[in-house]
Amino acid sequence: MATHHSAEKRARQNVTRNIRNASLRSGIKTRIKTVLEAVTAKDKEEAAKSLQIAAPAIARAAARGAFHKKTASRRISRLAKKVNALH
Repeated sequence: MATHHSAEKRARQNVTRNIRNASLRSGIKTRIKTVLEAVTAKDKEEAAKSLQIAAPAIARAAARGAFHKKTASRRISRLAKKVNALH
C-alpha cells in the first residue's frame, strides 16, 4: 500500500481512470458490435450509419487515453473495410 502522500494520490487517480477507461472501452465494444451485426445481416445502410457513430466514438476514446491512437485507427480501418465490402 502507498505510504507517501503523492503515491496515495496517484493510487486514487489510477482507480478513477481505470473506471472511466473501462466504461469507455465497454461503450466502444457495444458500438463495434452494432456495426458487425449490420455487416453480418448484409444491411448496407444500417452498417454505414452504425460506422458513422462508431468511428468518432473510437477516436474520442483514443484521445481520452482509453486506447492507443494506432489501436483506434486500426479498429476504425477494419470496420470501414468490412462495411465498404458490402457495397
